[in-house]
Amino acid sequence: MSVVTIVGAGMMGTALCYPLADNQHTIRLVGTPLDEEIITSIRSKQVHPILQRRVPDGIKAYSFTELPQALAGTHFVINGVSSFGIPWFASTVGPLLKPEVPVLSVTKGLEDQPNGDLLIFPTAINNRLPPQLKDKISLNAIGGPCTAHELAARRQTCVVYTGKDLRVLEQFKALLGTPYYHIWLSLDMLGVEFSAALKNAYALAVGIAVGMMEKAGPDGLALAYNPQAALFAQGTYEIRRWLELAGAGVENASWLPGAGDLYVTIYGGRTVRLGKLLGQGVAFVEAMRILSGVTLESVEIITRIGRALSKLEARRIIQPDDFPLIRHLNRVINYGEKVNIPWDSFFHRI
Repeated sequence: MSVVTIVGAGMMGTALCYPLADNQHTIRLVGTPLDEEIITSIRSKQVHPILQRRVPDGIKAYSFTELPQALAGTHFVINGVSSFGIPWFASTVGPLLKPEVPVLSVTKGLEDQPNGDLLIFPTAINNRLPPQLKDKISLNAIGGPCTAHELAARRQTCVVYTGKDLRVLEQFKALLGTPYYHIWLSLDMLGVEFSAALKNAYALAVGIAVGMMEKAGPDGLALAYNPQAALFAQGTYEIRRWLELAGAGVENASWLPGAGDLYVTIYGGRTVRLGKLLGQGVAFVEAMRILSGVTLESVEIITRIGRALSKLEARRIIQPDDFPLIRHLNRVINYGEKVNIPWDSFFHRI
């Protein structure tokens, strides 16, 4: 059996403890500076306070101040931090990594560059590593429809592991695969990572349609699945266009990393709650106040894409009528525009 160190004691990082424990591996769970209460709860009660579930027996919980001990002698590292923790992971954990120890990341997102280019997080992490480790660490990632609560409950789950080395990916599959956690492998890191990041943005759009329905109120047996379906379709269509631009496999848009992950994201979480508020006519600033000012990965990815759009357009990589949905979401979030879905601008390249 292997020793696995998970850095980030949030919901998904902790949820991966369940298949690891079922496969009888030694698990070290390390909190970030934001996870001290979680680590204290696990140490004292063996309960994750957000998952509201008892963690498997045998897990050893570490404070972020104990990172060197937690990483000593480990065989695999799992990066369980949020997208906002990527710089911290690269600067704090990065120097402690070893070339012979591969890394698997659950983090979803893209990093925009000054010229409008969008980097997947494994590339962003690699760029921040110390010179002696750059291009020497095997950085891999997870995509696909998987909520932490369901994985911790051992519900049937299908995901994709992606990286540059098939041998390493097979090691991770053997490490974590169980009768309920099914893993497919892909060498198309750009395709999987772009899809996994972008679905957060487009899930917000479908949430807006739900909010519009709630504001309109009941009308006989009529619901609002028509607009939700259209927004879902435009979301997967725009993901496909982003994949084309990135030179990635467009099949990811309709597979687990794209449509699959988009579907599951629509059915829960703060992203959809924000979308509902926006769809009900609440201004973005007020919606964030209602949500207690939480920082959402959907907002972050839309903002980063929004910054990139004008730069890509100036370089003539995209056209002004490309990506009408995410352009509108960016205007709603960052420029105070009211929700007014540009329906007739959809699907113009089909």
